[in-house]
Parts: sequence; structure tokens; C-alpha cells
Amino acid sequence: MKPSFRTAALGLALMTVTATAQDMMRHIDLSSPDMVSAEMTRGEVEAALAAATIAAPADFTGKRLSGLDLSGLNLSGAIFRAARLNKTRLAGAILDRAILDQAWLLEADLTGASLKGTTLFASQMARARLDGADLSKARVTADLTGASLVGASIADANLSADMRNQSMGLMRAVLKSTNLERLNARGADLSRVDLEFASLKGADLTGASLKGAQLGGADLTNVTVIDTDFDGADLDSAKLKTPIGLDRAKNFDKVKNRERLIR
Repeated sequence: MKPSFRTAALGLALMTVTATAQDMMRHIDLSSPDMVSAEMTRGEVEAALAAATIAAPADFTGKRLSGLDLSGLNLSGAIFRAARLNKTRLAGAILDRAILDQAWLLEADLTGASLKGTTLFASQMARARLDGADLSKARVTADLTGASLVGASIADANLSADMRNQSMGLMRAVLKSTNLERLNARGADLSRVDLEFASLKGADLTGASLKGAQLGGADLTNVTVIDTDFDGADLDSAKLKTPIGLDRAKNFDKVKNRERLIR
């Protein structure tokens, strides 16, 4: 499954446009066959996985896999760079250490999936379902606008801005209007992440970094913030009711728009 010139060019285009705006919806025809069809069957995906080795993992770079039911498959270490997985069912799948950089996962179902150590660089995951998913130690700079991660884990994951690629724009996780209720974010790096209007009710942010994060309009009701670093976080109109461990949070005196908090 060697990537073609067309696939490589597409990957580069995706990376370039994503880096400058992290919003490609106005540039791409989401109803085109490239975005909604599949060029492989589940059986063919399983065959590729069976033939893979540790030295030569299954490579689905640039493949059209949208709408397939790949739930429950072991896709550990597989490469999905610039692949299209829009509305693909991956519930309960194992994607540990998989590469999903620049992949399209719009409205994909990853309920209960394992994505430990996975990389999601400049991936498009708007409205994806990741309830109960495990993204522990993952590297995520994906657009998860409107997605659902109820009861999911991003423990020790890195969602922060990639400060090494500033020439390509601010690459970071976007979790705007995302449902993060009961999220396990212990030790996660959420520096400069966009969490505007996200629901973090009952989330555990113990030891997490919110340095420079945008939390305008976010709901932080019953959130646990023991040792959470708030340095420079913007809490404009955020709801912070009955937080747990606020007296043990770090740099809460350095938040922006503290006077506009709803408590």
C-alpha cells in the first residue's frame, strides 16, 4: 500500500490548509465521493491487518474508508495518514499507537475505542463520538468541535499548541462546544487549547495544565482542579460552581477575566 503521488500531494495540501486555519470545511466538498465512499471492504482491511508486521504495519495512507464498520478491530500501530474515515464505525476498536495525522474522522464513532499513544496531528474530528474512549498519552492537535468525549480519558495526553510549527499557524487541539463531562484529564497538557463553550461537568483535571487555555463560556461545574495550572487561562463567562480542590489549584490568581466568572 505505497502512497501514490496523488495521496502524498493530498496529504501535503491537507496539512498546509489545516495549519493555516484548522477549518477546511469551506475548502472541501464534504459530499464528494472522496469524502463519503470506501474503496476497501472490512474484509480487505482485515486482510491487510493480518499481513502486517511490527516492522511493516498496515498502511492505509490516503485510503477512502468512510462509512465502513470497523468496530472491534485491532488496528494497533496502523497508519491512517490523510485517510478518510468520515462516519466510519470504530466502536471498541484498538488504535493504540496508530498514526491518524491529517486524517478525516468527521462524525466517526469511536465509542469505547482505545487510542493510547495515538497521534492525531491536524486531524478533522468534528462531531465525532469518543464516549468512554481512552486517549491516554496520545498527541492530539485535532479539531474536535462539537464532539462527545463523555467519560473518556486523556490522562497524560498532550493536546497543547505545537510551538515548534508556528510558521504553519497555531496547531493545537480545538474542543469548542465539545461534551467533556466526566472526562479523565489527569496530568494532561491542555496549554493554549480552545475549550470555549465546552462542558467539563464533573471532569477530573488533577495535575493538568490549562496555561493560556481559552475557556470562555465553558461549564466547569463540579470539576476537580487539584494541582491544575491556570496560568493565563481565559475564564470569560465560564461557569465555575462547586469546584473540588480550587484552594489547591496553581496560579488561579493569574487567570484572565476572573471577574467575569459565573460562580
